Amino acid sequence: MISIEDVTVAYGGFVLLDKINFHISETDKIGLVGKNGAGKSTILKLIADLQSPTSGRVDKPRDLTVGYLPQIMEHHRGRTVLDEAMTAFESTAAIEEEIARVTRELETRTDYESDAYSALIEHLTNLNDRLEMSHTEPPEVQARRTLLGLGFLDDELGRPTETFSQGWNMRIELAKILLRQPDVLLLDEPTNHLDIESIEWLEEYLKARRCALLLVSHDRRFLDTVTNRTVEVMLGHIHDYKVPYSQYLELRAERLQQQVAAYENQQRMIQKTEEFINTFRYKPTKSNQVQSRIKALEKLDRIEIDETDNARLTVKFPPAPRSGDVVFKGSDLTVGYPQKVVFRHAEVEIKRGEKVALIGRNGEGKTTLMRVIAGELAPISGEARLGHNVQLGYYAQNQEDILDKNETVFSTLDRIAVGDIRSKLRDILAQFLFRGEDIDKRVSVLSGGERARLGMAKLMLQSYNLLALDEPTNHMDIKSKDILKQALKAYDGTLVVVSHDRDFLDGLVDKMYEFRDGQVREHLGTVSEFLAKRKMETLQELERKFAPPAPKKEAAAAKSAAFEERRQENRMDRKKKNRISYLECEIAKQEARMKEIEAVLAAPTEKDDIMELTREYLECKRDLDAKTEEWGSLIE
Repeated sequence: MISIEDVTVAYGGFVLLDKINFHISETDKIGLVGKNGAGKSTILKLIADLQSPTSGRVDKPRDLTVGYLPQIMEHHRGRTVLDEAMTAFESTAAIEEEIARVTRELETRTDYESDAYSALIEHLTNLNDRLEMSHTEPPEVQARRTLLGLGFLDDELGRPTETFSQGWNMRIELAKILLRQPDVLLLDEPTNHLDIESIEWLEEYLKARRCALLLVSHDRRFLDTVTNRTVEVMLGHIHDYKVPYSQYLELRAERLQQQVAAYENQQRMIQKTEEFINTFRYKPTKSNQVQSRIKALEKLDRIEIDETDNARLTVKFPPAPRSGDVVFKGSDLTVGYPQKVVFRHAEVEIKRGEKVALIGRNGEGKTTLMRVIAGELAPISGEARLGHNVQLGYYAQNQEDILDKNETVFSTLDRIAVGDIRSKLRDILAQFLFRGEDIDKRVSVLSGGERARLGMAKLMLQSYNLLALDEPTNHMDIKSKDILKQALKAYDGTLVVVSHDRDFLDGLVDKMYEFRDGQVREHLGTVSEFLAKRKMETLQELERKFAPPAPKKEAAAAKSAAFEERRQENRMDRKKKNRISYLECEIAKQEARMKEIEAVLAAPTEKDDIMELTREYLECKRDLDAKTEEWGSLIE
């Protein structure tokens, strides 16, 4: 379906992708893996026609539809959540126009046996299939179901998109892409802003969806669940494995081990051969054997070991100046925006040297509190203040909005560095894997992971005693996360961090503030202790176990709710039976009409419009197939 042939992408003298080749079929669900900046996002942009290769080509069918979710995107304003999602169906009108155009062309042609005519028939069939799929149920029903699956509440669908965070707007864009039902899905870190239930919904959707998928993610479980093939991008080259991520890791380790063993065996053989040649080179009685072995060495196909990228972050934060005992204090804080109060009457106190995590459901106020700490947002009521001599280093979640896309990596730091630190900029960038020509890259071409590293590098330009980090690991690979964690553990200042990553927080923080139901609750101890108390495995399960158990005094209400639930189930059973009866009648009608058309097509007269009958027959068949499939699912 899609062929990538000898594709090279270079920026100046830096070669990012070097003559890569691979093919994508309509059933492939591919995980693209590799270090940040290896070229994964670039491959997606090449397929989406958002970037052209330096050389080589990307071949795909003319009518192939592609849905691309980038890491960094523009969000639309001025519509409600539901109205914005409904824009996904604007493409339906274009499909209908194309069907009308192809139908008119078929009516004027008489080359029924030609390949061109067959191609038009196939194109028309595909268009009708796509239109039929989009008409299986009303667009608004599809949009609501998808938005609810991605975590929106029903009463949030009427709110303007600009009242939601960047992460929630990303969900709207993802919903629009899924609703368009493209032939190929290109998803770049789609789970970064999703809670556990939304991730599980997306997993089920992607597993059931019949389309090609290219997925960039650092979520191992998500890759294992969704993908059936893994393409590794490393040092400009790719290695293709026809297995999910965990099996790829095993096969890759085996392959490298076999390569090393074969290389070592060959090297021993070469050494012995060369010793024989050197020993007997000048002995006439051995001259034939010597010449034979020289020729054998010249013809030998030398084994090479695949290069591996062993570059690692070497982060070490500068010593923190001493601050007052209380670094931040929020008293009776009520915080939010004109459209919505996020949390009320919160008491937050962070002391010198503490490492604190802000945890909870997306949209409950974690980033909002970070903005209050950073002085970007004033509370609606209550008092928020930093302590004595606090010097704040703030890493915001939206690095793509903060970094100037026209700057280079080096100039981003050089523009704000002062004093002696300017002489150390190259060393600081090298710690974050920006070496050689990397420092001359424009911010606009950096991947999400590279931008995350650059944003973190900016924190090294000054000695801060309070680091406020909002989702710092969102775009980082697993090794980079671990190295950053060790650097933060060694940091002698105060840390406040927002993260959903249990492995990252465990052993790093000793205090948490949980955001839930518009309240902020303090928890002392480690992440493991908190989860054990809550009987959870991961922090994401806060999303699932959001509602506390009902107390005894609410038992009557719970009983009433259970009765109402049973009543709703009975109502659904009646609806199901009615739908089955309706489908059976419709199936019988379609089958009867198809038999009528078949009889006419078997012996057509001059008055019969064969093209119109063929078109009607195809439509009847598609409708019959859809209704039969729905009928089958209902009676299971």
